Amino acid sequence: MSETSRVAFGGRRAVPPNNSNAAEDDLPTLEPQGVVPRGVNLQEFLNVTSVHLFKERWDTNKVDHHTDKYENNKLIVRRGQSFYIQIDFNRPYDPRRDLFRVEYVIGRYPQENKGTYIPVPIVSELQSGKWGAKIVMREDRSVRLSVQSSPECIVGKFRMYVAVWTPYGIIRTSRNPETDTYILFNPWCEDDAVYLDNEKEREEYVLNDIGVIFYGEVNDIKTRSWSYGQFEDGILDTCLYVMDRAQMDLSGRGNPIKVSRVGSAMVNAKDDEGVLVGSWDNIYAYGVPPSAWTGSVDILLEYQSSENPVRYGQCWVFAGVFNTFLRCLGIPARIVTNYFSAHDNDANLQMDIFLEEDGNVNSKLTKDSVWNYHCWNEAWMTRPDLPVGFGGWQAVDSTPQENSDGMYRCGPASVQAIKHGHVCFQFDAPFVFAEVNSDLIYITAKKDGTHVVENVDATHIGKLIVTKQIGGDGMMDITDTYKFQEGQEEERLALETALMYGAKKPLNTEGVMKSRSKVDMDFEVENAVLGKDLKLTITFRNNSHNHYTITAYLSANITFYTGVSKAEFKKETFDVMLEPLSFKKEAVLIQAGEYMGQLLEQASLHFFVTARINETRDVLAKQKSTVLTIPELIIKVRGAQVVGSDMTVTVEFTNPLKETLRNVWIHLDGPGITRPMRKMFREIRPSSTVQWEEVCRPWVSGPRKLIASMSSDSLRHVYGELDVQIQRRPSM
Repeated sequence: MSETSRVAFGGRRAVPPNNSNAAEDDLPTLEPQGVVPRGVNLQEFLNVTSVHLFKERWDTNKVDHHTDKYENNKLIVRRGQSFYIQIDFNRPYDPRRDLFRVEYVIGRYPQENKGTYIPVPIVSELQSGKWGAKIVMREDRSVRLSVQSSPECIVGKFRMYVAVWTPYGIIRTSRNPETDTYILFNPWCEDDAVYLDNEKEREEYVLNDIGVIFYGEVNDIKTRSWSYGQFEDGILDTCLYVMDRAQMDLSGRGNPIKVSRVGSAMVNAKDDEGVLVGSWDNIYAYGVPPSAWTGSVDILLEYQSSENPVRYGQCWVFAGVFNTFLRCLGIPARIVTNYFSAHDNDANLQMDIFLEEDGNVNSKLTKDSVWNYHCWNEAWMTRPDLPVGFGGWQAVDSTPQENSDGMYRCGPASVQAIKHGHVCFQFDAPFVFAEVNSDLIYITAKKDGTHVVENVDATHIGKLIVTKQIGGDGMMDITDTYKFQEGQEEERLALETALMYGAKKPLNTEGVMKSRSKVDMDFEVENAVLGKDLKLTITFRNNSHNHYTITAYLSANITFYTGVSKAEFKKETFDVMLEPLSFKKEAVLIQAGEYMGQLLEQASLHFFVTARINETRDVLAKQKSTVLTIPELIIKVRGAQVVGSDMTVTVEFTNPLKETLRNVWIHLDGPGITRPMRKMFREIRPSSTVQWEEVCRPWVSGPRKLIASMSSDSLRHVYGELDVQIQRRPSM
């Protein structure tokens, strides 16, 4: 054995770990039993001359297994379901004297008890849940088999052999890459752990290669399309490569719980050289800004070709790539967005916001942050490791936020368990529970070192949780799958259950929640367009018969969408006198020049208003964010929208700002219409328009989408999209 191939077993195991789908050792073409007598030629026995896998897109194997969309010329089937192969021999097959079987092998050290070496017996009838091959046709020298895999089979790329028994040993076909077979999870099979019983849901959560991601903020929800591209050329191999890079043991790759947990760690590069590097600091040197990506294909293919993490991602990019990974392997998956998502560093169900005695925010003490929104994924599977009732949608999150068992990953956590407060069940349920259920606690840090709880907002966090609707681009509200309505008895019970199972809530806020001030305060921010002034209106309402004087404080900040403040661009203090049973409005003008110079890529402004009633010393506090309306890219097409025909796509952008945009990149994508591409413009002057034309030749028919994005040094998160209906090629 050479130095390079020698493996240290450490005295504990007979074979090295089998953790690479790509690594392989050939099975011997001849396994003699004893000495072959002189004059006996093994080639005179039954010999295989060729194997046919019926692997074209239109063949029944791919159509019946819903794998005909994959751009891959190998056979791709789903586990637990039968498929057809044909074996040609050198003479007619005689079942009375000839014995053969099909073998499937994965990895370098195949073992039958690990599921990495699968001898498929020839049987008279196929049995549900078991590997088997039934002869369905014998014709001349050919035999056609119906092969059925186990619904618990490893998911990956298998090598296939045919072995023939002779009195003197086994003759086996030699290694042939053309007979390699991919086996995937099967949501159409009732015995598979990812079985989904609704056809429309399977079409949406497994077969749809274009999605919609919701972002912005709860009062101004914005959408963008995302190309998952799970069927594109090379993506399936890249998803298997991701598991290889994780050194995931092949024997665990049939378990969707393990696969999704490994995926959630590997889609981020934080501690394992995974797919995407996260960056939230608005500096994207030597990489692509997160807002510029239009889909997952470029990211995954670059990761495999470079063998290095790709720069850069933020939560919706991690979620988009993770969704591609899950759907490509056959696990039903969707992206969800949680508005006002708590990033609670110690999962104590409290977002502590510390105030100075004058009402100003104490940024040194305030460590928790509230994200305007946060995207994660849900994957559909049974959970045999949990009590009955906790299967179905599982929250999985690949954005690197918190360490879980030594790695940056999150989930799968049962959504049903989160709703009912059963945070004791693996994996990472307390963190997800806190993301949607935390209370906002306003605490005054006094100069003498004491802390006083001033106000509790129990409804701010997890305000709205949404996903794309089935069969359309609209929004589906799924808040009630994560939490009961505020104030319901069930909601209180779920919280008590979570506390019983170890979720921490160090401050008793019951009394604070019940005592209400005699004065209400709220404020509204008008919808604002990038580069224009906007107005903020604060309303004070006195519900008592007393006179009050109020000292109010406004802080306006440029924030990352994660709720972290970059810079305060405006602060204002004003006094208000309130007559009994009256209300008063205070208007504050925000000028474009105050915020434009410091904008971050999502153009998010955060306003924080605190007020102290001088007579009662009560503190009122409210915070809101607004996302400025950003100009869009315009996409146009001309020419026949037919498979195989040329059509011209034009992307157009007009600069609405008073400054020149520099280093402008426009990205264009359209699954089934064009490969992802991009073009650079050195600069776009104020009010000027640029156009980019490309000739595309669609290869997939049906409803499709063209998606474009633009990024520059000073303006990002510019999108455009166009729905197109691609017709089939007319038959001659």
